Amino acid sequence: MSRPPASSTTGVKSHGILGKFLHLASAQTIRDLLHTAFFIYLARVNQSHYGEFQLAFNTAVIVLFLGEFGLNQPLVSSLSKKFGHKGDILVQYTLIKATILVLGWLGVTAFVMQQRYTGGLTNLIQVITAGVGLEALASTFFVACRVQGRQDLEARIRTVGAVCGYGWALGTLALGFQPHWIALFKIIENGINLVGGAWIAINKTDIQSLTLKGKALARTWATAKGGLVFVFMALFSILYNKANLFFLQRVAGPNFVAQYSATWEVVDAIQIPISSLLMKSVLFPLFVGLWRHNKDEFDRLKDNSVKWLLGASVPVMFFLFIESDRIIGLIYGQSYTQAMWLQKWLVPSVMFSFIHNLAAYLMMSQHRQNALFWIYGAGLALNVALCALLIPHNPLLGAGLAIVITKGVVGACTTLYCQRTMQLIKWRAVAPVALTTAIGAALYFALRPLGIRELAEGAAIAPFVVLGWKWWKEMRGQLQKG
Repeated sequence: MSRPPASSTTGVKSHGILGKFLHLASAQTIRDLLHTAFFIYLARVNQSHYGEFQLAFNTAVIVLFLGEFGLNQPLVSSLSKKFGHKGDILVQYTLIKATILVLGWLGVTAFVMQQRYTGGLTNLIQVITAGVGLEALASTFFVACRVQGRQDLEARIRTVGAVCGYGWALGTLALGFQPHWIALFKIIENGINLVGGAWIAINKTDIQSLTLKGKALARTWATAKGGLVFVFMALFSILYNKANLFFLQRVAGPNFVAQYSATWEVVDAIQIPISSLLMKSVLFPLFVGLWRHNKDEFDRLKDNSVKWLLGASVPVMFFLFIESDRIIGLIYGQSYTQAMWLQKWLVPSVMFSFIHNLAAYLMMSQHRQNALFWIYGAGLALNVALCALLIPHNPLLGAGLAIVITKGVVGACTTLYCQRTMQLIKWRAVAPVALTTAIGAALYFALRPLGIRELAEGAAIAPFVVLGWKWWKEMRGQLQKG
């Protein structure tokens, strides 16, 4: 028996958000565990190679964002329209992405040549970039799954790809292969994702009578709000997130990149499931549809999202800050002592990222990408200036401060824009979180003199557990009424 759409069973109250998120989160969790296992193993085997792999991945993400983040947002809008040939749209976007990815790969190759990296590092970056680039092509078909509410199919394919790809990575690393051979795991993983995503498109989308002509491609590009706005917005976004790594590599070398990456991997592991899975893959398609057809429900979902994100960010930041020594030491070993203190400086980026990403997707759902373009451009300029000013004098602290300050400023700009246009943050959403934070802080400082670290930390987080349980009960009550 086919599963009925979420809207038919839960009305406007749920949209099947939890189920869709859990499907994607389960696949992402499997991939993240394998990714973490591989990088921890690599970090313990060879710190220099770990730094080189991190630099390669962060370089490759530039190409991924050009093809995925830059075009997936308008693709969601195109596929959400009631009228239009979905097969044509998918094929046209795939061709446009492929062109951008090839140009991006050539651009990355030129960049690494200009940086005069070693031959081994250059080959590693080229292989990783090619493999990561395939993810952008696969995401075209996965977007169609999300618009249709079939995140479960995407999750199954991603799981198979991750198991096969990271199985190769762990096996070749254990056997002592050279880095560029190990790096083939990204081509394996995303090759499976691409084939699987295309198979779904063939079976779930009408691909008959395709009108694949130059004029159709041009119209598709124009439909994406000029296309270039999204592409350059994506480029600015990823560059201001990664610029400090390139400065750090040039000033201090791969070992310092490894120290920075060790703690950023931990912080990013918190941000990715929220920013990528929940916001981009679940909430953004809903925001696009609701903005067109149900403004009241749009506002309700927006208010709830702010409340959930604020409530989640505070205990996460507290835990990462207070347990930085144990987290880094347990995962990477005692040779990453510099990463332990650096993590304390990076934790504010969690809240900045949560609120900024929500504001950014809200802006794009209302076609305000031009304003976002200028904000990201200013963020890139600010980060480059901060990197040039801070990293030469204190490489690790400078790299950390550069990204945190940049994320804070960019987040403030997008939040203020949404606050002015749609009253993003309301007191009724902030008040419970503020009160819970005050209670948690009071309990922590009251119990800390006892010298039992775990007791004080548990007491500080306990009020947020109670608040989360209260919200969960309220949400279940709304679903039952709906």
